[in-house]
Amino acid sequence: MSQPTSPTPGTSRPAASSGNASGSAWAGGGTLFAGFLLLVDGVLGVIKGIAGIATNDVYAAVNDYVFKFDVTTWGWIHLILGVVLVFVGWGILKGATWARAVGIALVSLNLIANFMWLPYTPIWAVVTIAIDVFIIWALCTDRSKPAF
Repeated sequence: MSQPTSPTPGTSRPAASSGNASGSAWAGGGTLFAGFLLLVDGVLGVIKGIAGIATNDVYAAVNDYVFKFDVTTWGWIHLILGVVLVFVGWGILKGATWARAVGIALVSLNLIANFMWLPYTPIWAVVTIAIDVFIIWALCTDRSKPAF
């Protein structure tokens, strides 16, 4: 009797036989790019937050919206998230082990915050959501061992 060459349904496949279990080059390069994007996203969040805190004239007032926060409150939310995202982006670029998991969690929160921010700056919120989705993908798919 011959052995089957493919695994039976319901069983896991063995690791790739190429000897390189570090994931795809796209994911590895994507992680580096995600670190830079986190830095940029964080700085832009800080700027967005400062603009919301400093004056209510920068963003248009939304009257009938489910998530009714004052623009100053939104400013503080974006400022705090932005500062933390800068530090996490720096951690990813340094290869810190904690930075990937924290990055996924915080970028998810940033994505939700920008979804709720849609009525104030719709185009920029959609751009930020797309960037956040890429960052989450890159941090989840890279299987390379982080540097210590």
